[in-house]
Amino acid sequence: MQTNNLKSPGQKFREALKTESPLQIVGAINANHALLAQQAGFNAIYLSGGGVAAGSLGIPDLGITTLEDVLIDIQRITNVCDLPLMADVDTGFGPSAFNVARTVKSLIKAGAAALHIEDQVGAKRCGHRPGKEVVSKAEMADRLKAAVDARTDEHFVIGARTDAFAIEGLEKTLERAVAYKEAGADFIFAEAVPDLSYYQKFVDATGIPVLANITEFGMIDMYTVDELKNAGVGLILYPLSAFRAANKAAENVYRHIRKDGTQKNVLDTMQTREELYKSIGYHNYEQKLDNLFKAQKND
Repeated sequence: MQTNNLKSPGQKFREALKTESPLQIVGAINANHALLAQQAGFNAIYLSGGGVAAGSLGIPDLGITTLEDVLIDIQRITNVCDLPLMADVDTGFGPSAFNVARTVKSLIKAGAAALHIEDQVGAKRCGHRPGKEVVSKAEMADRLKAAVDARTDEHFVIGARTDAFAIEGLEKTLERAVAYKEAGADFIFAEAVPDLSYYQKFVDATGIPVLANITEFGMIDMYTVDELKNAGVGLILYPLSAFRAANKAAENVYRHIRKDGTQKNVLDTMQTREELYKSIGYHNYEQKLDNLFKAQKND
């Protein structure tokens, strides 16, 4: 459960970056997954835009979700888990600097520790799909400046995601990364960069941490922590790993129940009742309820 702590979420995220290098950040599709990630020993978690779209709304990650959709999931997670949470805000949820500013302030108020904002056009696509388009370097820099200026917590972390590699190639994307750093970005998220050696080029060009998105079934290999560390990477993102595994497990259970008329054949694939209770602190709540009933009986 969340505890009182004078440190802001942004401070916690920055501390995690200092104490774990590279920092592994795992996607948590909901509050329960956030608790499981915390219990597994991770120091930071992530809310994917694609995860909000598919997991909470059942729609594709094509810029359809709203700021309010993301805030609902952030609040549910931060209400019960005190790990610093980074959120995906797509292109900022609106065409102007005012929209970006509102997004930043709203995320801080909801308890997020960090965000990344990207340089795709408003009608965005998944970063590992064809057909992407990006705005100009100057327009993205303006998005970042608006985000930085809107911070109500100076420790809140703002990352710049660039999808330009697939469109403009390495050198132009490096130029963008430098411009984004100059606009105030705290880290660079170089999306769908397929060559491990390229990450060091982003580090050398910008002098700030670089994030590698190790998403499954995409355009990059499943590099290990050591490989990414040797390439200069400062943050490693696993945005939907647990979500994909949970979906596959659910699909298997549904099919077996429908086919077999019972769930007996898939019980060994399920989290037990006691395991669930442990993960959400059920018995602590139950004990408080028992104590309340005892007190009422004694009155």
